[in-house]
Amino acid sequence: MTARPRILVIKLGALGDFVQATGCFAAIRAHHRDAEITLLTSPTYVSLGAMSPYFDHVIGDEHVGPFRLLAWWRRRQTLRAQHFDRVYDLQTSDRSSFYFHLMRPGKRPEWSGIARGASHPHANPRRDFMHALDAKTEQLRMAGIDHVPPPDVSWAGQAMKSFAPPERFLLLVPGAAPHRPKKRWPVERYAALGKIAAERGVTSIVIGNAPETSLAQAIVAAVPAAIDLTARTTIGNLAWLGSLAQGAVGNDTGPMHLLVAAGSPATVLYSSESDPALTAPRGTRVTILRKPELADLSVAEVAATLPFG
Repeated sequence: MTARPRILVIKLGALGDFVQATGCFAAIRAHHRDAEITLLTSPTYVSLGAMSPYFDHVIGDEHVGPFRLLAWWRRRQTLRAQHFDRVYDLQTSDRSSFYFHLMRPGKRPEWSGIARGASHPHANPRRDFMHALDAKTEQLRMAGIDHVPPPDVSWAGQAMKSFAPPERFLLLVPGAAPHRPKKRWPVERYAALGKIAAERGVTSIVIGNAPETSLAQAIVAAVPAAIDLTARTTIGNLAWLGSLAQGAVGNDTGPMHLLVAAGSPATVLYSSESDPALTAPRGTRVTILRKPELADLSVAEVAATLPFG
């Protein structure tokens, strides 16, 4: 009996990057229907990768410092022992490209990525100036995969125990990377938006991680009907909420990519800190609003995009 081809997919990075790669995951699985496919990803996303329908195995990839030689040797042994036939490096970083060289000596697998010597290089010097989705679609096309569907996390949805969402609700995502405060629309504007939603019979639900609880508390203080779910949701819960929401409004942060991929109409707010032409979630029901300083973005401008009257 012929052995199944063995495929490795590398995708590390943050939540938004992982979500945007889900279309690529689906395309690789469709192209290699009979293969045994392994995902190498950040430990944070091992459970999400295992939940998906695309992979047979998932390996967590801890960051290793340059002088931890024993750890690098173990990483090399792990990768070589799998005898992969082909690797799709969707991370295309110095770190992931180095794994190509860790495969030596001996025959290395076919490699889609930017590592020097790759059999299927993403040979476009302008790739870093393309939207992430376009760049990865082009990379896979150069490796022989012609169709890449949009990001999709419908498979990830998990209802929250002991929580029944209101019939009509708006998801608010007031947080963002703590070291980049200019990516955040002022929290009082989110509170004002929550008031407008309440006047229209829509309940605001605030989501985020534990450090963003103070933002939710400020919104709930101004809009008592709002619900604070910060630090209470899993990635699966967010996908479930996104599939049910009337809409979502948030900053340029990973959960917004997840909500869009789950099917939520969304308004995503950008400052000069990041470029939507390179990273914004895409969809027929996605609105991108951008101001160099988010403090200059009015509540009225955002409220005008809400998908309910």
